[in-house]
Amino acid sequence: MDIAMRPKQSRLSRTFSKVINLRTATSRIASSNGICLLALNGKFKDNLDRRKDDKKEEEFRVRNRAVMEALLAKLFAGITSIKADYAELQMAQDPYNNEAIQTADQSVVNELKSISELKRSFLKKELDLSPQVTLMLAEIQEQQAMMKTYEITIKKLESESEKKDSDISSLQKKLQDLVLSNKCSEKRLNDSGSSSLSIFDNLRHSELNPTHFVQFRQQALKSIKSFVRLMIREMESANWDLSIAVGFIEPGSVFEKQSHRCFAFESFVSKTLLEGFNNPNFGLPSDSLSPSNKTHLLFFQKFKKLVSENPKNFLTQNPSSSFCKFTKAKYLQLVHAKMECSLFGNLNMRKVVSSGGVPDSAFFAAFADAAMRVWLLHCLAFSFGQQVSIFQVKKGSRFSEVFMESVTADDVDMEPLVSFTVVPGFKIGKTVVQSQVYLSPVPSPGAT
Repeated sequence: MDIAMRPKQSRLSRTFSKVINLRTATSRIASSNGICLLALNGKFKDNLDRRKDDKKEEEFRVRNRAVMEALLAKLFAGITSIKADYAELQMAQDPYNNEAIQTADQSVVNELKSISELKRSFLKKELDLSPQVTLMLAEIQEQQAMMKTYEITIKKLESESEKKDSDISSLQKKLQDLVLSNKCSEKRLNDSGSSSLSIFDNLRHSELNPTHFVQFRQQALKSIKSFVRLMIREMESANWDLSIAVGFIEPGSVFEKQSHRCFAFESFVSKTLLEGFNNPNFGLPSDSLSPSNKTHLLFFQKFKKLVSENPKNFLTQNPSSSFCKFTKAKYLQLVHAKMECSLFGNLNMRKVVSSGGVPDSAFFAAFADAAMRVWLLHCLAFSFGQQVSIFQVKKGSRFSEVFMESVTADDVDMEPLVSFTVVPGFKIGKTVVQSQVYLSPVPSPGAT
């Protein structure tokens, strides 16, 4: 019986051992699974916390950026306001407005205080700004400041415009006064010239004598001098080097005074206008006169007809007259194209004269006056019915009071020599009218 029970006990022990081992394994697996689940729940919580922190940090950055943008907007708006207030302060200086100056000054001070307070809050990190509200207020402030600046600029421009209008009115008044003064001066000059020429109004041919020629010659020379003065002023305005111009007209001439250079220009003009004076037609081939014992009377009639005429008016009304042809030819000869272009910047007068017109300018008016006086002098010379000629004195000739007169009033101790002829002399029959010359003194023997 004992032998029979041993195998049963052995099988039972093995069965219990298997059951115990199975429970142990099951408990271990259950224990391991529980620990794994706890570990996974902890990691998820950490990730969740980290995400919350990142979100808060991002929100902080966004808000901080918005606050900084609002801060800058407020700062720039303040600066724009200061600029507007400063512009208003400047505007109040002229004309002086004490109340406006004080108001603008106080506005500048207030804005500077506001910016200073903004700086203090920023440095102490005490900014308490609502970004959206601050941005809107800053934009409103900046727009208002810009509008204020524009209004001030408009007022300033209006003030400048009014000032310029006032200046224009003042200048127009001055111009009117000058025009009136010039007209009065011109009238006095014309009256003076008319009074000087009035002796010829009732002159009869039977009363004509060389004294009349000398008197009218003086009037012609006055007109030439007046034109030369105007021509020199135009040259100076055009920045001409007068010394070079004089050197071309009278090479090698030496002048005792700089003001004496005008005599070289008078020489150029008078010689050009008087060229052909000894010919009855005055160098106009189409105006030849048939020889007649009454030719001198025709010249006297021409003289009487034109002596009281206004040159420009006569030229305008008589474009085909001999005097008009003479004026055209002499102008184109005297005032060449390069000279006119240099003086006036164009060739307008030359074009008008070439087409037979009359330029509306003071320069041509002065030339026409000189040309008419020379033309009338020619008519008067041939009214005597005698041989007419002109003469010049050679450079270096000894001065002779019989044939010459000096254009300068300076006394010359030494025996003078002629430097150049300023105005040619005239011979009418046996009558000699002196030429005008510019003298240069003879160096003394001991001079070096």
